[in-house]
Amino acid sequence: MPDPIVRVEGARELGRDLVVIPDRRVPLVPNIGVIGGTEAVLVVETGMGPGNAEKVLTFAAEYAKGRRLYLTTTHFHPEHAFGAARFAGEATYLVNRAQAEDLAAKGAGYVEMFRGLGAPVARQLDGVRLATPDLVYDDRYDLDLGGRVVRLRATGRAHSRGDQVVTVPDAGVMFTGDLVEAGQFAIFPWFPPHDTDVSGTRWLAVLRRLADQRPRVVVPGHGDIGGPQLLVDVGDYLELLRDETWARRDSAAVVDEVRALMLARHPEWTGQEWIERGVGCFCAEHALVGRLDGADDQAG
Repeated sequence: MPDPIVRVEGARELGRDLVVIPDRRVPLVPNIGVIGGTEAVLVVETGMGPGNAEKVLTFAAEYAKGRRLYLTTTHFHPEHAFGAARFAGEATYLVNRAQAEDLAAKGAGYVEMFRGLGAPVARQLDGVRLATPDLVYDDRYDLDLGGRVVRLRATGRAHSRGDQVVTVPDAGVMFTGDLVEAGQFAIFPWFPPHDTDVSGTRWLAVLRRLADQRPRVVVPGHGDIGGPQLLVDVGDYLELLRDETWARRDSAAVVDEVRALMLARHPEWTGQEWIERGVGCFCAEHALVGRLDGADDQAG
């Protein structure tokens, strides 16, 4: 695995006073947004660890040219949020309440889990400190940057408990975090018994709602920037994964069968290790639906 290092060179302009530092298809590097108004600039994602965050902060401060800085993250996972402490005193860090709770409850465990992924990741996490957000909102927050309002919206449980979508309405740009990946299989952080908050069924419902908004540009958590079809494509994948998993849930070879189907459908996608995690999640959700249905029958 290459070192998950953010490269700020070659930031891509998506609209007036709005750029993205692309992930360059490097694993565990997110797409990072920098959104400006007349009075302030919002940074979306930090990169993994203090070294990456330092680069992002330096870039954002130079871009801001004296404007006030804000920081937000789409969810609490390490490559998205584990550089936020470097922004302390330089930017106001704001997230939704469920994300703040995820960070406080699970952050330390994710540091240790990610350090176990190998030396390249461990190097970026060296000296990491978990941040405490300065501003926490419940479901929605409209951030006025001066002549431009950016919408922060908690989606409810999906890829994580605290997913957040960041939309720039005047530019038609939507930052989805890991609700959407381009060119790879959806990342299911299904790690029983430590973290089982990902919900494939709710994730699918969130994507259908987001697709109805028809943004002009979709910035995925990882992968190439695209249009609204990205939301449809990931939603279609999740629907197929759900249906094929549920149809084969009693098979001893359900993982192998579903993996073969998904690879045949998307042979060019990377991240095939996440298919098994997705199958596990959907199997658990089907079992839960069955228990709930049984309880309803008894009550009736």
